[in-house]
Amino acid sequence: MLLTDYAAFSQNGADWSRAFAEALKQLRKDGGGVLTVPAGDYPTGPIELFSHVTLEIQSGARVRFLQDADAFPLVELEFEGIPGLCYKPCLYAKDQQDIAVTGYGALDGQGEYWWKQKREGTLSYPRPYLVCFDSCRNVTLENVTLTQSPCWTVHPLRCDHVVIRGLHILNPADSPNTDGIDPDGCRNVRILDCTIDVGDDCIAIKSGTEDTVNPSPSEYILINNCHFLHGHGGVVMGSEMSGGIRNVLVSDCLFYETDRGVRLKTRRGRGAQVEGIQLSNLVMEKVMCPFVFNMYYFCGKGGKLPQVQDKGPRPVTAMTPSLSDVRISGVTARKCGACAGFFYGLPEMPVQGVTMRDVLVEMDENAAPGLPAMMTDCPEMKGRGFYLRNAVDVDLSGVRVKNVQGPLYDLDESVRLL
Repeated sequence: MLLTDYAAFSQNGADWSRAFAEALKQLRKDGGGVLTVPAGDYPTGPIELFSHVTLEIQSGARVRFLQDADAFPLVELEFEGIPGLCYKPCLYAKDQQDIAVTGYGALDGQGEYWWKQKREGTLSYPRPYLVCFDSCRNVTLENVTLTQSPCWTVHPLRCDHVVIRGLHILNPADSPNTDGIDPDGCRNVRILDCTIDVGDDCIAIKSGTEDTVNPSPSEYILINNCHFLHGHGGVVMGSEMSGGIRNVLVSDCLFYETDRGVRLKTRRGRGAQVEGIQLSNLVMEKVMCPFVFNMYYFCGKGGKLPQVQDKGPRPVTAMTPSLSDVRISGVTARKCGACAGFFYGLPEMPVQGVTMRDVLVEMDENAAPGLPAMMTDCPEMKGRGFYLRNAVDVDLSGVRVKNVQGPLYDLDESVRLL
């Protein structure tokens, strides 16, 4: 089915919202099929997909989402793990299965409209995601270019069996919260062959917060053969992780000018475990800090409360997060800025069981100083080695660091190296 068959509903090409709705309604009535968007320009409001439907955006087609909050109805959703009303995502599906978005065209969120209101504080509800599939099964996204996202770009939420392949995600470096791909409470996810250049984290694996009702774990996630450009972090876990994150494999990826390479961010009150993480065959260049494990992350609701930021030990409860069993091998990181690695656990729950093999980090003697982690009292660094606090059973014997300014390891009595 061609979208242009429904051009009579497009207001002479000025707004294709009803054309998309009518075409998809017919496909739903037929039990599924393919809606093809041929080359051309298609301004529209949100598009909602249904089971057994493929949206094919052909080369030369640009689906542009309207810069008008009134075109985006409110839906019950989660934003940063907090449930509530949000503007409907530009491309959306809920409780559906066997859906796909394919083709070599583009989805353009025209995010400047939303970024301006975010900076001015004039929005009453969270901005729309560019693509969000909520509680769906068997989801495929491939080859499409996604650009100018109002907020997070691709957000699978509580989905099972997700394949994301060959995407080009492009958002300006100064665009707020425009993460690339954020699987949240998802299982069986494959992210392959993507290029991501965004204004926040490139990939952020999440699993809800203390405010999420029955948060689901994110598990069995494969990230392979991706290219990460700029962004706050290349591959990130958290800060929403109250359902836990486990069994994640990241391999054969390139990182260029991301602030951090591989990054964990969490804090007291989030709870749950991050475990079973394997990182292999990674190449980084001009990364401020290749490895950051920070359990005092302060951004977001409650992040700067005294009980969260207390550097003294607290009782271990179900709300105490943990990080263990991380294996890193075959990594080359050149022209790094602040430090080679930053591991800062909790005194009552240290970072535990990190093993690094065949890892080379080369510091840039001319780099500007930087803050490796977003936490209170984080020292600014330049050309430092590994900075560790509250970390045990950490094996760095397979690491070489060049051009270090100062000691290779900055440790205190809370650290136990193997």
